Amino acid sequence: MSSGLPLSRTLSPPAGQGSDHSPSPSASGETEGPVHGSARSAAQGQAPAWEGEGQRPFVVAIDGPAASGKGTLARRLAERFGLAHLDTGALYRATARLVLDENGDPANPVTAETAARRVDPQLRADPRLRGDTVASAASVVAAIPEVRRALLGLQRGFAVHPPSPARGAVLDGRDIGTVVCPAADVKLFITASTEARAARRVKELREQGAAAIYENVLQDLNERDARDSRRRAAPLMAAHDAHIIDTTTLDADVVFERACDFVVRALKEKEWQQ
Repeated sequence: MSSGLPLSRTLSPPAGQGSDHSPSPSASGETEGPVHGSARSAAQGQAPAWEGEGQRPFVVAIDGPAASGKGTLARRLAERFGLAHLDTGALYRATARLVLDENGDPANPVTAETAARRVDPQLRADPRLRGDTVASAASVVAAIPEVRRALLGLQRGFAVHPPSPARGAVLDGRDIGTVVCPAADVKLFITASTEARAARRVKELREQGAAAIYENVLQDLNERDARDSRRRAAPLMAAHDAHIIDTTTLDADVVFERACDFVVRALKEKEWQQ
């Protein structure tokens, strides 16, 4: 895959510096130095306001396995910093939904690619995409290189041209920092133990009124992790310069504040370059 996406250069430090072993000034109530201009606006929950036409969008890439908490984090970051949000997994679920609606085989490359090229971004709002059947089929179609190529343009287009009035975007998925937006300003890899993720998924399903058995959900996650990590096309992995946050024992608010700290730092650095 080409890495020539016209986004600003990567500003994240080496991998691991964003792990849960590193302290978070935001979470502890401390700040590192003054926050100026757009960074101050972002820290106050306002949309960044950079000067000049042609300013490259500010992009946050969030990757991680299923039920790690990356989707919730992505939505909260987008709201806090006035950025547009794209759940790229919804594009693969929409592809799977189109295949299943026509009684097709999600593992068939031709069928899956044809469906991927028909995906309309509006399909992301379809509540049927959240079902386990679609989620499992989505993991299958996502392993097909032709499907990933078909959806790559939609994802990169969203990052380069986020919907107005957003001046940037948050994308979450499996290969955002490694393939879709390799030059993102902030890269996060959100993970957790399989057991913790299974427990979260069971809780979510039961709150929705669905029957959920922990052992079945755990097995499904293990199978999806294996497919995502072992596929030839854009396997699930942390970018070499991603901040890794293990959420197994962390409260969602702590994770959010830690991620906010990384974003504010990147905004400050981006501002100083101008």
